[in-house]
Amino acid sequence: MDLPTLRREHPEHWSKAVAIRTLTLDAVAAANSGHSGMPMGMADVATVLFEKHMKFDAADPQWPDRDRFILSAGHGSMLLYSLLHLTGYADMTLEQIKNFRQWGAITAGHPEYGHAGGIEMTTGPLGQGLATSVGFAIAEAHLNARWGKKIVDHFTYVIAGDGCLMEGVSQEAIGLAGRLKLSKLIVLWDNNDITIDGKVSLSDVTDQKARFAASGWDVFECDGHDPADIDRAITAAKASPRPAMVACTTNIALGSSAQDTSTGHGALTDAKLIADTRTAYGWAHGPFEIPADVKSAWEAIGQKGAATHAAWKARLGALSEAKQVEFARQVAGDMPKRLPAAIRALKKTITEKAPKLATRQASEMALEAINPIVTETIGGSADLTKSNNTKTADMGVFDIDTPKGRYVYYGIREHGMAAAINGITLHGGLRAYGGTFMAFTDYARPSMRLAALMGIPSVFVMTHDSIGLGEDGPTHQPVEHLTISRSTPNTWVFRPADAVEAAEAWELALTTKTTPSVMALSRQGVPTVRTTHTQRNLTAQGAYILAESTRKRQVILMATGTEVAIAMKAREMLEAQGIGTRVVSVPCMEIFAQQDEAYRRKVLPPGPVRVAIEAGVRMPWDRWLLGERGTEKKAGFIGMTGFGASAPAERLYQEFGITAEATVEKVKSLL
Repeated sequence: MDLPTLRREHPEHWSKAVAIRTLTLDAVAAANSGHSGMPMGMADVATVLFEKHMKFDAADPQWPDRDRFILSAGHGSMLLYSLLHLTGYADMTLEQIKNFRQWGAITAGHPEYGHAGGIEMTTGPLGQGLATSVGFAIAEAHLNARWGKKIVDHFTYVIAGDGCLMEGVSQEAIGLAGRLKLSKLIVLWDNNDITIDGKVSLSDVTDQKARFAASGWDVFECDGHDPADIDRAITAAKASPRPAMVACTTNIALGSSAQDTSTGHGALTDAKLIADTRTAYGWAHGPFEIPADVKSAWEAIGQKGAATHAAWKARLGALSEAKQVEFARQVAGDMPKRLPAAIRALKKTITEKAPKLATRQASEMALEAINPIVTETIGGSADLTKSNNTKTADMGVFDIDTPKGRYVYYGIREHGMAAAINGITLHGGLRAYGGTFMAFTDYARPSMRLAALMGIPSVFVMTHDSIGLGEDGPTHQPVEHLTISRSTPNTWVFRPADAVEAAEAWELALTTKTTPSVMALSRQGVPTVRTTHTQRNLTAQGAYILAESTRKRQVILMATGTEVAIAMKAREMLEAQGIGTRVVSVPCMEIFAQQDEAYRRKVLPPGPVRVAIEAGVRMPWDRWLLGERGTEKKAGFIGMTGFGASAPAERLYQEFGITAEATVEKVKSLL
């Protein structure tokens, strides 16, 4: 639909949509930075979506049964910020719009979760919003089955661009959504045929509609500038029994001289272009000026969900008091009061029985104690269930006919799985985890990084955490991956030494609300090293004294995971030779770094030789070896300096010198 026809036939819609377009032009011009074209092109679709279809209440952005709107094409953030401001979200003031992309403003270059109500997730890395939306839809389907549609019954809407669909994670996501028939998921494709470099045809020939259809989606089309046609397509998509994609044919940077060009993708800041575009729109108002009648019409859209919200509150209030309390607890992300006692009981059993087992099995033991109590956990694996030990008997499988199930078979889709875990977590009411091999954090990393950036407690279970996996060889043996995860801000990397530390790590991962966790777990068995039961969660200190010297302390051995047992054996050998040796277990460096100076000094006092033992690269250890009162002349490392090899684990540890004997030799060379 051309501009004159759109203005003539749909004047009220037109004025509301132009408010989005002009706010975008003004904010990008003021910042001299941003992306104008997508909001200008998708303003009609967004206006129809929010006016005719979205269930939301601008006065309460956290209403649990609201529809979710995810702007996967996060570079077009002014589309979302304009919608939030116009519909009356309290924190999205005009002043925030004017300070788009400036220090301290909530209007960041790409939408950031936690900055403002109505921003459901951080987007910007293309494809992440689309992939994460699958997790939102899984959460809705599961909670709908558990609580009933009177309490949970909402859609997840996504606006995605060509870039989102080109990214490989999109296929992982849509394949999973299609298989699970997530019918409350609707993707609105901004089909404008433009990328930064030029036409889409420069780099792609994919028939996206056929691709979605082949992946189990229902596909619809509309003129993305005809409000009646947009309304028709979204209505049909909502009635679909499968996930739906609506191909919205649009013009990027609509109405400007940059329309339908790659220039239109970026920041349109030229004063004449902006003035000419305002003229084309028939918009005679100044920068950041929204006429009162237009703002009032938008605010009415923001308020229309209040009655639906009130009715939902009444239905929630009709539940038994116990159910209301449980619903509130789960939405708040709080753990059941019984969890700490269950963890302590498990720890006591482990110390008494002292089993030798792989820490992936130890993790499974913890989950067997946790999952029946924390019934909001949703687990899964990227086709490695029996290897990751992520499924417990009580969970059931989440599927089309069994949406109450709590275990998702993600298939060989590490990236899509990690994004879905984030989506389930962001949705609220559930705590999600999923597993793969540690080496394949490479495939999951973009979503793991986003979890850290958003500050959400997703849990990534990464087994086969070292050369100890053995014969599969260096392609599967992680050596740098602990370092990569540890270098990511706001991430807890747990590498438990035994089943006691594994249980403690899970307790911490589930009780935080702001930090994702990586569980680095072994394939090979290890002895129980915590043989004395303690009520306290020692892993909550990040590092602690596992074994003290029996004579004058000359050496401190630090280790994680499977290498703690090596440190304990080396201590025994050194003590037998009259060399007083302390062993410090370091299950989580990040938490140890957060402890106060006095505690860190107690664990790592100045003076003794320090040797760290870990079947990975040295890089993250230098703070604890050379800093924290350490010195280079008294510091050593037993670990990996390159990639691994294919052989049985025992042989690999010998060949790479990760042994108690090598540790003793290193210590003696430093004394």
